[in-house]
Amino acid sequence: MSDEATGDDAAAGAAREAAVTRETAETTVEVTLALDGDGEATAETGIGFFDHMLGALATHGLFDLTVRCDGDLAVDDHHSVEDVAITLGQAFDAALGEKRGIRRYADRRVPLDEAVADVVVDVSGRPYFAFDGDFSQERVGEFTSDMAAHFCRSLAMNAGLTLHAGVEGENAHHEVEALFKSLARALDDATRVDERRAGDTPSTKDEL
Repeated sequence: MSDEATGDDAAAGAAREAAVTRETAETTVEVTLALDGDGEATAETGIGFFDHMLGALATHGLFDLTVRCDGDLAVDDHHSVEDVAITLGQAFDAALGEKRGIRRYADRRVPLDEAVADVVVDVSGRPYFAFDGDFSQERVGEFTSDMAAHFCRSLAMNAGLTLHAGVEGENAHHEVEALFKSLARALDDATRVDERRAGDTPSTKDEL
């Protein structure tokens, strides 16, 4: 297994961007991420609904995102979804650099028809994940519904996020999509630069 990440720190006046690759016996993943983007996305994972959700993450978070994954889909979708989340989490961490000036905390609740999802995030550098809820159907297309929560967990562990999420509804498509949109809006809010901080780290420890 190998992981390679490169990033630019906005605190130094550079674009908050990163490119990360991950290669294992199960997957090859390439991710590029620009935090201060326009919501442009290209996702090619071989899992149609997952590609749609990655597009929603970029669109509603205003991140520019490319994801390419060649995974062992003949087995199932687990390794591909997990490894994309790991790689994307590393890209968030690299793009944020020292995290100077960011808002750090965010709380978003997003509905989609009968479903509603909520995400509370702290870009803390202390990985933690909690999830409350169930998905009403086992699968959405070729995507296993429970992998939505696992995606959030793997992202949080590798981006250094404290992340609490929940979902309720009657339709798994709506539930998963609401979760990804809520995650997108929360990450956009939490990673946004607050000009009042003048580049200071939002912590009494002066580091995250």
